Amino acid sequence: MKTTLTLFFCFVSVSFAENWAYWRGPNMDGSSSESGLPEKFSQTENVKWSMDMPSPSASVPIVWEDRVFVSYADPDESGDFDKGDLVAMCLDRETGEVLWRDVAGTGYAKDDRSNFSAPSPTTNGEVVVFFYGSGELVAYDLEGKRLWDTNVQDEYGEFAFGWTFSSSPLLHGEVLYFQLLQRDVQANGYGAPDGNESFLLGMDAKTGKVLWKVERPSDAIEESREAFSSPVIFENDGEEQLLVVGGDCLTAHDPGTGKELWRWGTWNPGHREGFWRLVPSPVGGGGVILACAPKKQPVYAVKEGLSGDYTGKDDALAWVSEDKEISTDVATPLYYEGRFYVLNSNGPKKYLNCIDPATGEVIYREMIPAKGKIEASPTGADGKIYLMSFLGEVFVVKAGDAFELLHETVMGGRNCTMARSSIAAAQGNLFIRTDGKLYCVGE
Repeated sequence: MKTTLTLFFCFVSVSFAENWAYWRGPNMDGSSSESGLPEKFSQTENVKWSMDMPSPSASVPIVWEDRVFVSYADPDESGDFDKGDLVAMCLDRETGEVLWRDVAGTGYAKDDRSNFSAPSPTTNGEVVVFFYGSGELVAYDLEGKRLWDTNVQDEYGEFAFGWTFSSSPLLHGEVLYFQLLQRDVQANGYGAPDGNESFLLGMDAKTGKVLWKVERPSDAIEESREAFSSPVIFENDGEEQLLVVGGDCLTAHDPGTGKELWRWGTWNPGHREGFWRLVPSPVGGGGVILACAPKKQPVYAVKEGLSGDYTGKDDALAWVSEDKEISTDVATPLYYEGRFYVLNSNGPKKYLNCIDPATGEVIYREMIPAKGKIEASPTGADGKIYLMSFLGEVFVVKAGDAFELLHETVMGGRNCTMARSSIAAAQGNLFIRTDGKLYCVGE
């Protein structure tokens, strides 16, 4: 008698879970290796939990394992811009329960375009740091114990910006990186009359001790010295570099000392335009680093591996976009699965451009059917690209060489008009922040 052994094979779809520890995600380019994310969702479908937010914010929810860190500004009922609370909050990722909350500072905004909570928090899994446009820089452990705090304006002088300053700090390893690129003269009465310094800081994440401070000079003038971009770490031939863009140039720095390693510029030659403030952060991939000039100007692909000063040297460039639609005034491009995705929302029509990193060739350009402006940066995960407009309209596009709109829905409420937070993809979920709500989306 023969015994027959039957083998049953069970094929299980395994999702790869990543954290979202910085506003541009685990790779600092807007992408994640997450899989198994829902393609279809709405305000009621595939929503694990949601919670009300007291005000709009460009701040991205930061996710580390079972915790979600959220920054917001809670306005005073009087409507006075000077009154309100700047709040650091930690939520349970599974339930949305508030684990801890702390008033990190006071105030709300200095204009009606934004508020002090626009910068995103950042964490390394031990320390989480919150920064606010009022200058408050506050560090906590993951249980909510305040480790240290300082106010950058108190330490280094009033910010010389025409609008509310916003730049997200970066916590990488044990070091916190912070950039301040501002006007050298007063801006609408803000800052010192002259001599305002642009600089970079490297700080001990656990103590707040300044490890190094370096000046970041620029030949830009007036508002063109202002940068609302954020620093990123980029690896070139196994060597990490800190990339900073603003003041009409792109620079790379030694993360250990802040020393400038190389510099390229400029998108603003000759008689320099004085009103080209910069918003998009640098993004690297495919052998190049993108620096996006503002106000309908081109995208510049700077070659990896530079050394020294390449000011005015075209041989530092792999390509420059020639088509006027390859431009972005606010949204930072996405690098995902070997392609750049550049979102142009500068006019009434919103275009998503898929670009070959090596040549700058436009693989496709397709219009996103958004009614609202899009300033949130695109996110790439699970073979998809996620976009959101001011009105909270969310679009899911298939990643790859052929454009396919997979899904569109409205996550914003009736009064949603300034949704600018990029979508975070982490731990099997999407975190979507509109003007009035934070959604955790997942199957």
